[in-house]
Amino acid sequence: MPDPMPEPFYVTTPIYYVNDQPHIGHSYTTVAADVLARYHRLAGRDVRFLTGTDEHGIKMCKAADEKGIAPNELADLNAPHFKALWEKLDITNDDFIRTTEPRHENRVSALVQTLVDSGEIYRGSYEGWYDEGQEEYVTETAAKEQDFKSAINAKPLVKYSEDTWFFRLTKFAPRLIEHIEANPTFIQPSSRRNEVLSKLKMGIEDLCISRNKTKLPWGIDMPNDPDHVVYVWIDALSNYINALGIPSIGDDHDGEFAQYWPASIHLIGKDILWFHAVYWPCILMAADLPLPKQIYAHGWWTSEGQKMSKTLGNFISCDQIDEICADYGRDVYKYYLLRAITFGSDGDFNAEQFRQTYNTELANSLGNLLSRTVKMIGKYFDGVVPAPTEEVAEVADVQAAAQAMIDAAPELMDKCAFNKYIQGSIDLVHATNQFIEITAPFTLAKDDTQRERLATIMYTCAEAVRLALVYLQPILTDKVPAALEVLAQGDAPTDFATAGQWGVLQSGTAVGPAQPLFPRKS
Repeated sequence: MPDPMPEPFYVTTPIYYVNDQPHIGHSYTTVAADVLARYHRLAGRDVRFLTGTDEHGIKMCKAADEKGIAPNELADLNAPHFKALWEKLDITNDDFIRTTEPRHENRVSALVQTLVDSGEIYRGSYEGWYDEGQEEYVTETAAKEQDFKSAINAKPLVKYSEDTWFFRLTKFAPRLIEHIEANPTFIQPSSRRNEVLSKLKMGIEDLCISRNKTKLPWGIDMPNDPDHVVYVWIDALSNYINALGIPSIGDDHDGEFAQYWPASIHLIGKDILWFHAVYWPCILMAADLPLPKQIYAHGWWTSEGQKMSKTLGNFISCDQIDEICADYGRDVYKYYLLRAITFGSDGDFNAEQFRQTYNTELANSLGNLLSRTVKMIGKYFDGVVPAPTEEVAEVADVQAAAQAMIDAAPELMDKCAFNKYIQGSIDLVHATNQFIEITAPFTLAKDDTQRERLATIMYTCAEAVRLALVYLQPILTDKVPAALEVLAQGDAPTDFATAGQWGVLQSGTAVGPAQPLFPRKS
């Protein structure tokens, strides 16, 4: 029987607030999602990759007021900056959803109406604290613990009192706890999972899901109460299904990509974990929809050891990202983001470490291996990859490093262990450079009786660097195709099933001259 088709792979980023332009934090999540999407495409899966912008809520109103424009004008001003940055970083998202689009707004209304009809939304009154920066209601206990300031940005909480609509969050909490405990990888990393479980078991309250238009005029109308707008997190979270044409509402998007639900992974920052790991699953339970398979919360970035601040001048904005990419190339920026820290932990963007990583791993190791291999093949075999005809014992170490990289790749990507995934390719590069030092082809080339041994060594070097490049494709999206062209593999398939094993490179292949792949930076 033929192998069954692999499950579709659906990866999402958060939809980003457009009260300002994008910065390193936005790019970090999006680059990670792009790498996952690229990897799984190369692994033969049917991939859907969604990102977009969140354009409703009090933050948008306040930011627009400060600029003297309407919220929709601010959204239209800033949303293109996100699209432009993703194009500059060669991000391969399949869709970009804005929460002001009819396909989204109409489905939010339909989802809320479903919950109203099923009795999961009821009328009540709210009096308490609100974090306007996070668009989050805060309990009295939590407000006191934080000295009545936001736990995220330390801005003062605001006291609210109003009649509103509530979602029966508490009804679904026991079922959610059971799901989290039965599915250890549902929330990752495990430290975040433990935080969510602990907080859930302490007890939660029903969720206030609307705001009176007198206090928040910018949002989607509650379908059962035109005097209220939908709470921004209900609005925002539902983008993940709305973009697939779920629920059906009678428009052209109905069920358009429904086969991709449930999501394989929601990538988010740790500051919005609670909304994704608690509110979103409970809403889906109430709507009788499957839960996403995994929610992965990554850490925050500092810059040069300090919290990023425009005042301090260490804020890595869209303009700074442009400068880094102009100096080093967008591949290097993406490589560093995923190489510098363990995904899920906090990290520091350090200019000197960035330069050292570039020089050590990309210029001196990967780039140098390609260059010296092609030069030796050019010098010793007239630019044609020779056939490996004689057994060379030291080849085993290179092949072992290659196999270790190949074997580890699927699990590492499943765990979003991007830095370890990269390490597999770098280990192969180091093993091959060491192989060259041990076997000394430059010495063997002087002895005609060693030509068959030399041929095996040269084939091994070319095949090793080819394989390292194949597995770095999801990250080095510009440099790998250029490097594979040098190895005359530019037109060859590069999916893992075809190109991801040892021995694919054909002897007799003519290699081209190698320009420095990563010129060293002083």
